[in-house]
Amino acid sequence: MRLHLPVALRWGDLDAFNHVNNVSLLKILEEARVRALWSPTTAGEDAPSTAVIGAGTSGDDRGGATLTLIARQEIEYLAPIEYRRAPLDIQLWFGALGGASFDLCYDVVDGPGTIEGAESAGHTDADVNRRVPDGPNGAIGRQAGAVAAEPRSYARAMATVVLVDSLTMRPRRIDARERAAWEPYLGEPITFRRR
Repeated sequence: MRLHLPVALRWGDLDAFNHVNNVSLLKILEEARVRALWSPTTAGEDAPSTAVIGAGTSGDDRGGATLTLIARQEIEYLAPIEYRRAPLDIQLWFGALGGASFDLCYDVVDGPGTIEGAESAGHTDADVNRRVPDGPNGAIGRQAGAVAAEPRSYARAMATVVLVDSLTMRPRRIDARERAAWEPYLGEPITFRRR
């Protein structure tokens, strides 16, 4: 199962080539990761069931805050992302759950506003986990501006995240509550095409 998080583009995400800059895309993935993992800081704030890490640096039920450090990150760009008003659909799942770290997988696809018949945020992958077949040279084909029946995949990525205790600055184990929240989203890790 995949978690679907809509993330809107900002005008500043574009570069001189009029598409989302490669570094900006990593910041978009960071935004999705924070929403997916960190618990809400405001009462009544909507968050997915995977958001179980205490946010901020003020501490949690362990007495100290948990930091999420990126140990490794890899991204494969599949197609340029032009500016649009509709958010991207950042699909997330766990490729592996270790002792103190996990692999978080991402697929960046067209958001609900660009897919005919797609539902709003919070849906499961049964509705939108489909791809347009690859075209010539690995490009995913569809006319610019056209509404796709299948979501277009722009990039896929994987990050190894280590949980670190802010008091000791040492890795800490994934606890039972986190594991229970994340295991339903455990799936096959990404296999990158171009190695």
